[in-house]
Amino acid sequence: MEAVGEVFPEAKYQRCTVHFYRNVFSVTPRTKVKLVAKMLKAIHAQESKKAAREKAKAVVQELRSMKLKEAAKKAEDGIEETLTCCDFPSEHWTRIRTNNVIERLNREIRRRTRAVGCFPDGSSALMLVCARLRHVAATQWGSKKYMNMKHLETILEDVSING
Repeated sequence: MEAVGEVFPEAKYQRCTVHFYRNVFSVTPRTKVKLVAKMLKAIHAQESKKAAREKAKAVVQELRSMKLKEAAKKAEDGIEETLTCCDFPSEHWTRIRTNNVIERLNREIRRRTRAVGCFPDGSSALMLVCARLRHVAATQWGSKKYMNMKHLETILEDVSING
């Protein structure tokens, strides 16, 4: 977090919603996790950032009324970081609200390095990881369109015209 702020001072930080949910669930009794999950998902199902903030306030109040003070505090403290995606076009929200793509790639690299077991030196491990990254970049990332950038281009054009 601190490094991102130093290197990219204008960058916005989007916290993974799944990890946010898990943090809230860590202080929620098991019997109430499903109910709390529905409440948290309702926040991110809103159509605007303003509506999501209002829903978040209502959820925090509901959690407090359920005597889940720690869960309410975690939700209140972390919700704003999970709403950064709302600053972008709504078509992109589902893609940028989690970091599943990065985690999937890390899991694939971990699987391959564990299969090898013990590397003779650090450079051989690095070569394996780089080879996998090159393969993914050349095949999956090169052929799939993850997000339609036309939405962002439209916003940038509007800003430059109005700005």
